[in-house]
Amino acid sequence: MSITAERKSALIKDYAQKDGDTGSPEVQVAILTERITNLTEHFKSHAKDNHSRRGLLKMVSQRRSLLDYLKRNDEGRYRSLIERLGIRR
Repeated sequence: MSITAERKSALIKDYAQKDGDTGSPEVQVAILTERITNLTEHFKSHAKDNHSRRGLLKMVSQRRSLLDYLKRNDEGRYRSLIERLGIRR
């Protein structure tokens, strides 16, 4: 259900604004999106896993908050991020 260290470092490299950037909203949203995707796949075979479902809902809420922040402060970065990640909004 969690992402591997290699995949996480690849996401950081792809979405970082500059070298060593791990805290920008783009990086955080990309990592959360990967984790959400993995959990969604998990629920296809484990439909009654309600403890993990609560974690999924928290991750979706956190991603939504980060996206709202990004939209509020820089509309262009927000639009490019949701386009790159394929998030519908």
